[in-house]
Amino acid sequence: MQNSKSTPMTVPGLRVYRPESPAARMALVGATVVVGLVLMWMAGRSGPVRTWMVAAGIAVLLVARGLHLRRPVTMTHSVAAVLFVAAADVAYTSAHSTPGFLLLVATGPVLMLPVRSVPQPEDRARVFSLIQQTTDDPLSPFALNSAKSYYFNASGTAAIAYRARSGIAVVSGDPIGNALEFGALLDEFSEFAAERGWRVAVLGAGERVARLWEIGGDTRKPLSAVPIGRDVVIDVGHFTLHGRKFRNLRQAVQRTHNAGLTTEIVPEAALDEPTRRELSDIVEAARAGHQRRGFSMILDHLLDGALPGVLLVIARDCTGRAVAFQRYGTADSARELSLDVPWRGDGAPNGTDERMTVDVIRYAGHTGARYVSLSFAAFPELLDPDAPGAGAWLFRRVLHLGDVLISLESLYRYLGKFHSTGNRRYVLLRFRYLLPVAFACLTFEFVPHRERA
Repeated sequence: MQNSKSTPMTVPGLRVYRPESPAARMALVGATVVVGLVLMWMAGRSGPVRTWMVAAGIAVLLVARGLHLRRPVTMTHSVAAVLFVAAADVAYTSAHSTPGFLLLVATGPVLMLPVRSVPQPEDRARVFSLIQQTTDDPLSPFALNSAKSYYFNASGTAAIAYRARSGIAVVSGDPIGNALEFGALLDEFSEFAAERGWRVAVLGAGERVARLWEIGGDTRKPLSAVPIGRDVVIDVGHFTLHGRKFRNLRQAVQRTHNAGLTTEIVPEAALDEPTRRELSDIVEAARAGHQRRGFSMILDHLLDGALPGVLLVIARDCTGRAVAFQRYGTADSARELSLDVPWRGDGAPNGTDERMTVDVIRYAGHTGARYVSLSFAAFPELLDPDAPGAGAWLFRRVLHLGDVLISLESLYRYLGKFHSTGNRRYVLLRFRYLLPVAFACLTFEFVPHRERA
């Protein structure tokens, strides 16, 4: 568990050095800068320029930069830096001065490499409890993704899910728990991240919390918001299939009734082994394997029952064979349901996804749920086929290049049938860190990760 009371800098499995006070850190940074400049000044005195001394000076200045960014020095990075120095020495003594110069310069950034976050699946039960206290946040169930780390406030009533890479701590969506604590929690987490040399970015913030990030705090610098899409949330109490605008949805659902499709809704943890094998076959047939990609808007541990509060809607054809299923996380004491990933086999009739969703909405109405979230509509204004302008057309063509990972346009067509586009979602960042933020976010979302127990 990580919270606001954790003053010593700890990274599991690593010994870490970090100046505890700002004065000590600034003194160390100043001394390091002086050493680096002196080395470079001395390199050209009394004879030819000694390139190894120039390289050492540059390396020391890069160390000063890392200390200024408050990055900790770990034992692992220290050993790696020593190995780089040894390799540089070998290169210089064998008259390979250019590789030696580059290796010696590299010791600085190697020593000050940013640390990564460590997943905390052991906090799953605690996180789930906070999710069940969270309201009006369709992304809150996805805090259970096992790749995430968590920062809890001192009272344990609110938490932030995040991952850190390349010196960027990427917050996943909004905090969970008591909304009254969120403002203070953002300040505490920002200081927690700064102590580890991380800069903060947010992926998928809702409108309310995005404003808090934009305002900043006493010690927290404001972030700039970039809209990336909208929630698609069904108000269960007002849902209907009647009316002209729902004609396409109504027809899709009717086709599945005509084909003899039936559905059942069960807790994932209650699956029997034959059903689990049936659904696993659907996943394998889709050539996607068990999903381990994704970060802010996806769960993992598909079909193994490890995640609490997860529901499945299973579609069966007229012979009783499972042909598709959808997975839903729950929040607000199961009064809010959020679609994870839909899976569909080749034998599923057209309209199967729509039928499963409609049946989940009806199930939600019977169980007292308020909202069903149907994922997230990325850039809906640009993905609208009727959107004017060459820019929108070009944007849609570029997005098709990523269909191997996620088909946004087909997802948009499915979501559009429900006419329930809601609040905006944002990426928040400081634009000076645009490249590392983009790298961290894209790798978190699209590079496969290992599931944690």
